Amino acid sequence: MRFLRFIALTVQMLGASATPGHQHVTTGTVKTSDGINLLYNQTGPRNGQDILFITGWRQAQVEWRKQTEYFASAGFRVTTYDMRGHGDSEEPEFGYRMSRFAADLNDVLTKLNLRKVTIVGHSMGCSVTWAWWDQYPESRNRASHFVFVDQSAVIVADPTWPAGQAEQLSAIFSPTAAYELAADMANQLAPLVKSMFTAAVSEADYDWVLAQNRKMTDAHSAALFLDHSSRDWRDVFPRITVPTLVIGGEVSVFPPAGIEWIAGQIPGAEKYIFSAAEKGSHFMFWENPTKFNSLVKDFVTKKK
Repeated sequence: MRFLRFIALTVQMLGASATPGHQHVTTGTVKTSDGINLLYNQTGPRNGQDILFITGWRQAQVEWRKQTEYFASAGFRVTTYDMRGHGDSEEPEFGYRMSRFAADLNDVLTKLNLRKVTIVGHSMGCSVTWAWWDQYPESRNRASHFVFVDQSAVIVADPTWPAGQAEQLSAIFSPTAAYELAADMANQLAPLVKSMFTAAVSEADYDWVLAQNRKMTDAHSAALFLDHSSRDWRDVFPRITVPTLVIGGEVSVFPPAGIEWIAGQIPGAEKYIFSAAEKGSHFMFWENPTKFNSLVKDFVTKKK
């Protein structure tokens, strides 16, 4: 059924153009170097400043719709895509690791010829971007800015760390807890997604986001989660050389200490922590799009 849905979407939308809100929209596929079709959308003027939004684990590109509408209306060309196994892209039986997702991102950037692009990563989308920066130095000149939204440098705490280090880095899982979550994904997904929002989120919004998460199988998401959660990105941050904004939330599943720590490791990085009053959840871009969008736009467009 998943493959049939993908084929139907591709046939219906490949190369299609539409103008909701008077915006040019193009939908198509990028074939990765290992033969997997990833669904992408580009919205806004063809000559607009490029901005690419990358979702988190199990999320779908449509969850960026509040950003897509805003930035396209502001004159940007907005690119989003569904990662392998996510949303309405193909879901193969292989490749659920950060190194492969970084390769997929490189395929998206090169095959869509994105240059001077701002890359906005949310949650695991940050990790995909960090892996890409580490693995593809020849492609780094494609990125003009980074915006990293609410992802810690390490997710699983090393039990041999000294006291306080897990809290400093916002490493929120023990090794046992990570494996237990992966093994019980069918039962754990709904409460996990719920914890990513404030109590103010509507049931309709929560149910819709959960439905996007369920487009990916539990088995593939568990494999990806274990690979993602085992990574340690600390040595990447000092080597980032483009202007960077790091965003966190006061009431996020990732405590802000680890987000602030990352900002301190990236040369010249700026940071902003959404307060509880600003709906500073893991999904602050959804719950407070007005603040989020203006923050990102001001960062990207300000004069050096």
